[in-house]
Amino acid sequence: RASAIERLDADGLLPAITFIFSRAGCDAAVMQCLHTGIRLTTDAERHQIRQIVDERTAHLPDEDLAVLGYLEWRDGLERGLAAHHAGMLPAFKEVVEELFTRNLVKAVFATETLALGINMPARSVVIEKLDKWNGETHADLTPGEYTQLTGRAGRRGIDVEGHAVVQWQPGMDPLQVAGLASTRTYPLRSSFRPSYNMAVNLVGQVGRERARTLLESSFAQFQADRAVVGIAKQVRRAEEALEGYREAMTCHLGDFEEYAAMRRALSDREAELSRQRGAARRAQALRSLEVLKPGDIIRIPGGRRAGLAVVLDPGLNSRGEGPAPLVLTIGKQVKKLSQADFPVPVEPVEHLRIPKNFNARSPKERANLIASVHAKIGDRDFGKPARARDHAAEDDEINRLRKGIRQHPCHGCDEREDHARWAERYYKLLRETEGLRRRVEGRSHVIARTFDKVCGVLDQLGYLEGESVTAEGRRLAQLYTELDLLTAECLRAGLWEELDPAELAAVVSSLVFESRQADDARQPRIPAGGVQKALGDMVRLWGELESIEGDHGLSFIREPDFGFAWAAFRWAKGQNLDAVLRDGVNGAELAAGDFVRWVKQLLDLLGQISDAAPRSSKVKQNAGKAMDALRRGVVAYSSLT
Repeated sequence: RASAIERLDADGLLPAITFIFSRAGCDAAVMQCLHTGIRLTTDAERHQIRQIVDERTAHLPDEDLAVLGYLEWRDGLERGLAAHHAGMLPAFKEVVEELFTRNLVKAVFATETLALGINMPARSVVIEKLDKWNGETHADLTPGEYTQLTGRAGRRGIDVEGHAVVQWQPGMDPLQVAGLASTRTYPLRSSFRPSYNMAVNLVGQVGRERARTLLESSFAQFQADRAVVGIAKQVRRAEEALEGYREAMTCHLGDFEEYAAMRRALSDREAELSRQRGAARRAQALRSLEVLKPGDIIRIPGGRRAGLAVVLDPGLNSRGEGPAPLVLTIGKQVKKLSQADFPVPVEPVEHLRIPKNFNARSPKERANLIASVHAKIGDRDFGKPARARDHAAEDDEINRLRKGIRQHPCHGCDEREDHARWAERYYKLLRETEGLRRRVEGRSHVIARTFDKVCGVLDQLGYLEGESVTAEGRRLAQLYTELDLLTAECLRAGLWEELDPAELAAVVSSLVFESRQADDARQPRIPAGGVQKALGDMVRLWGELESIEGDHGLSFIREPDFGFAWAAFRWAKGQNLDAVLRDGVNGAELAAGDFVRWVKQLLDLLGQISDAAPRSSKVKQNAGKAMDALRRGVVAYSSLT
């Protein structure tokens, strides 16, 4: 990394942004360059940098600056080097951005978040790798991501051209880089979906019908409709083919389509009866296995283990997996059987007593037990299992269809089977076409249908009454958060009334926080007392709402995440920054930038709750007090900037 910066400096290609898809990697890159002694600034620039840094950070407490590694960070800036990522304190990131745009910092090592929404053009952009971790796997950069990153190269009015550098890695394909650089069209996909807050606001302002019309005009619906166009073309082609198949199966003796429908109905009925018989046999076989006892002599009906066997252990279990009897076969082998070995029910043909201390591993004892079996049953021949009755011959519907087929004029046609093959193709394509039609119907009006489902939930919970928004609905309309409905329900149920300000901050944090590690199995630390009870009540309420959503075909509400509750509680209680960051989330140390970002989101939701809560509610006053307790130190300064 240091040699790359030196090479860019020598070629006059600074300032540069090096994209490294890891926070730790960005910090490590700065340290590597500092350890090699790189200095990219003049004495005058260093003096100017120190003035700006001291001025922009003057409001931060000295004890917090020590925790944040202020002196090391400022030293890197004075030498023209900096990191930029979401884990940094917002105030520090803003200083880096200002110094870079003034051409005082020459080399920034950043994650891809810098490429979004920040005006920091450079002369050069360096990309270390063409893949990044997306939270689940290492995925290749898309052409759109590549263009977004390299679009930072070239300062308007300063540089004639911008330079993009992709560093070589083992296995890199130059054609892949060329493909990324040359692609200029990128798919744009809508992530829009109706929410509960949106629904009550739309209904309150324009009514349901007008709201549906507005949503039908959304870009998300446009994309869904555009996808329908291609499927609709497939449907039209299939319908033309169906017409051709219909002509090919035409019979001069009568309506072959009617005749083919009768044959298909017969086939479907026979298949249905077969499934029913199979299910009944499996159920009977399962029941017969459940009543077996040690010492029962049974006949295994088929397969490699067919023949007589003696049950050693019925193999019953409590996990709901069904019996798996352990048997000794007539060939003196101990085998564990499964339900697949018994397609038909089994009944004991005899029973014998198994010695109490029988050892199945002993060949001698196995031989003795089989000898006892022979002595018990003698020379009796148990034969094969009885053949099942032909239930189809007893079914009235099958008899009616068979008679109708024999009497149909087309049954006597010499080309009947040729016509039948065309009919099979016809019905196969017809099923496929009907599936395509269902896909068209599923994508048409999908946004409006989702809106109707959302309104159905709100009707059931009393937030809407037809075209009117209720008092509870007007409260929901003031809550702009991912878990808007759960927040409104918590207020309505009074779950937070007995909480003090710090406890309220801890509980409400579960509505904004989401762990970066979705599969983190560690239990978060939760303040004792009222917080634990309130969070438990919230999870139960979430479960009820999830069930209601399921009844309406929705799945919007995620489970509250308790990971930030301990940090929010301690910060609201006045604990110092070092201790809060060190304890972190789920036992993992918390980055200052992440901490400030989550607290700011918590402050925003507490403000909404304060506005939405009834005047008589304790929550209204305690939400304001919680905001005052949280808005201090690095959080207060970040809130101002």
